[in-house]
Amino acid sequence: MAAEKCPCGSKLSLAKCCGPLLKGTSPAPTAESLMRSRYTAYTKGEIDYLYATTHPEHRKGYDHEGTRKWAEGSEWLGLEIVSSRGGENDTLGEVEFIARFSEDGVETSHHELGKFRKQEGLWYFTEGKMVTSKPIISTKVGRNEPCPCGSNSKYKKCCGK
Repeated sequence: MAAEKCPCGSKLSLAKCCGPLLKGTSPAPTAESLMRSRYTAYTKGEIDYLYATTHPEHRKGYDHEGTRKWAEGSEWLGLEIVSSRGGENDTLGEVEFIARFSEDGVETSHHELGKFRKQEGLWYFTEGKMVTSKPIISTKVGRNEPCPCGSNSKYKKCCGK
């Protein structure tokens, strides 16, 4: 029986990639490895890991239950790392990534520039800035219908451009 592939897209097994990070037996060596493990945590419903790897100064207002419902209610389709900075000897990092998922039948690409900080030997997520977030329209939408992305604009003036 083949080992389960890691959801982060590394082509490694979960046991050799993000698994030890999620279990707490190994710290993330780089900002990118933390980003990959956080994506994997969403796919596995490991919400406590997401909270623990968010920098303590950025945890205010964190919604455990809302995050859990969203993660478990989404179908995770893949992660693409666009660019990455923040190696083993650095204290600051940035990872630009595209996370693909489907929610309520609408495929979405979440494109973000995530910021990371290493403190006392551990990498933490600090904040993210959206680069783009447009749904991949899987059903025909009329130009004058509301956009399925939820913007309250007509499709032709939003994602249909």
